Amino acid sequence: MANTEAALQDALSSIEGATGAALVDYTSGMALGTVGGGASFDLNVAAAGNTDVVRSKLRTMEHLGLKDEIEDILITLSTQYHLIRLLKSRGGNGLFLYLVLDSGRANLAMARHQLKKIEAELEV
Repeated sequence: MANTEAALQDALSSIEGATGAALVDYTSGMALGTVGGGASFDLNVAAAGNTDVVRSKLRTMEHLGLKDEIEDILITLSTQYHLIRLLKSRGGNGLFLYLVLDSGRANLAMARHQLKKIEAELEV
């Protein structure tokens, strides 16, 4: 089991093209931990904004009567991929992992696979 800081650092170092990672509480919009990002990309602002994305999708699913669970939400930009993975692990309710990838260097299939593995090892 990895703590939050170690899990986020693992995401940044083991996922090709990763430039930032965060663990986010989507009930409050607060990042519980961040690694990477930088002056030009504030992960705390991104965490709060992506909380709205998660809430909106959950609301839409509820209105549609879908009895399914979100695995990932993918947002593709011209130079970046933003990957949101809702935690299913014990104690992970209301949390998601947020990963920012350089689209020129990243392999989405491998990033999803690695993020799922990190989720399984994460201790919250």
